[in-house]
Amino acid sequence: MRRRIRGVLAALTGALLLTMGVTATGGQSARADDNDVGLKPVLGWSSWSFVRRDPTAGTIEAHAKALKTSGLAKNGFVYANVDDFWYQCPGGQGPDVDQYGRWVTDPVRSPPRGGENGVQVVADHVHSLGLRFGLYVTPGISQQAVAKNTEIKGTPYHARDIATTTTESNYNCGGMVGIDYTKPGAQTFVDSWAGQFAGWGIDYLKIDGVGTSDQQDVQAWSEALRHTGRPIHLELSNKLDINNAATWKKLSNGWRTGGDIECHCGPDGSGYPLTTWASVASRFDQVAAWAPYGGPGGYNDYDSLEIGNGDGNGLTPDERRTQMSLWSLAASPLVLGTDLTHLDPADLALLKNTDVLAVDQDGIDAKRISSDANSQVFAKTEPGGDVVVGLFNTGSAPREVATTAGALGLSAARDHALRPPTPRG
Repeated sequence: MRRRIRGVLAALTGALLLTMGVTATGGQSARADDNDVGLKPVLGWSSWSFVRRDPTAGTIEAHAKALKTSGLAKNGFVYANVDDFWYQCPGGQGPDVDQYGRWVTDPVRSPPRGGENGVQVVADHVHSLGLRFGLYVTPGISQQAVAKNTEIKGTPYHARDIATTTTESNYNCGGMVGIDYTKPGAQTFVDSWAGQFAGWGIDYLKIDGVGTSDQQDVQAWSEALRHTGRPIHLELSNKLDINNAATWKKLSNGWRTGGDIECHCGPDGSGYPLTTWASVASRFDQVAAWAPYGGPGGYNDYDSLEIGNGDGNGLTPDERRTQMSLWSLAASPLVLGTDLTHLDPADLALLKNTDVLAVDQDGIDAKRISSDANSQVFAKTEPGGDVVVGLFNTGSAPREVATTAGALGLSAARDHALRPPTPRG
């Protein structure tokens, strides 16, 4: 069959993304774990980059509505995820807890309604829009639970029976300590918390602050979420150890490969700009290193997609195209961190590029073909034989960025020197 080149997205940051070969049909056989999610990379939005410290019900509902009214939901962006600061944090001894040691929803940010918890009220609204809802937690148990020696629901055990004195990561509230999973009641505590989340209607759970020492916590949450009977995507954050990639893939549906992409360089560490080119460029090496580990069931997560607010993102138009292209080649979750209520039309068109979204949603990780100080080439082969190629000029001047058909596993007769028309800047 005659092979051909089909343009997918032109003039990316000094980047050119092309499909070479025969148009493919079908896809890889899915290998989700047994939670029935993670078949494709998640598309959606998260509160962390822009909303940050004040994820009120009204704000989350407005962004969920914007996923619909912008048309992004029709393109698959269906997750509206609340990150940190949804719970009460008085300071000193960790998050406030209920009678069973589980975090308490901040009733000011998310007011209850009737017998419904405030988070459940927001989740119901998100679901009424045909979208999915995500929430955030960190490993361990709050020191407040230990101080109060709260019950573990449905058992004769209490918080002090399972708590250790080891500090666990909770970046903004603090006050979390470890759980000894050899102790009776430890798994049941996590089961109780997961069951509460499922009852609230969450579809996605991010566990933040996960380190190598937290593998038992991840195992416990993975089992607990599965046993709720509700399909819940489990995402791990951040800067996971690549030496434990097989464990992360076995137990979860996604894992952050690096630290925050946000620069935290706006006023008081928030607001615009959201990120910098240096933060995006740091992902080239991560994509290359983590490529063997992603695929249906669980994906390498390169953090939020900072596209949507024009120059407020902190990236030039070419740099925004580069981020979209690299993340899509890498089959990364595409979770927007931007203000969806004030979308830039050009950015919105970029996010709705169905050809590029298809490159992401094929679930295949691109491999790095070549790199130097001013260029990067990534490619992946589709099941039907197409090769998707990303040519990135990462320098500040025009230059040729090229690869060969042989390097892509194609006939030498298909060799092309592919030139991005503009430099990155």
